[in-house]
Amino acid sequence: MKIILKLLLTAVAVFILAHILPGVQVDGYISALIVALVLGVLRLIVKPILVVLTLPITILTLGIFLLFINAFIILMADYFVDGFGVKNIWYGILFSVLLSIFQSILYTFLKSDKRS
Repeated sequence: MKIILKLLLTAVAVFILAHILPGVQVDGYISALIVALVLGVLRLIVKPILVVLTLPITILTLGIFLLFINAFIILMADYFVDGFGVKNIWYGILFSVLLSIFQSILYTFLKSDKRS
C-alpha cells in the first residue's frame, strides 16, 4: 500500500514541478503518474549500473557527478514518456534536486507513528 501512495505522491510532485519550472512540461496527471512509474523503474534498474560504471569520476568529484546521473535518468524518462518533456540537462538537474526535496517532504506524511 505504501508503494502505491509513494507513486501517487511522486506523481503529484512531478505535476507541481512541471508547472513551476519553465523547462519541464507534463501534459496531465496521468502523464505525471506514468513519469513517476518510469522514474521508479529506471532508478531501480539503470541507476545502480550507472553508479558502478561511473564510480571513479564520482569519487573524483566527491559525489557531485551523481547529480548528472540523476539528470540522465530524468532525460531517459523524457525519452520514454510522450507527455513529459525536459528542455536540457540543466533543467534535468534542477528537476531532480527539487523532486528529491519534494519527495522527502511528502514521504514524511507516510511515516507511521511508532509508540513504545
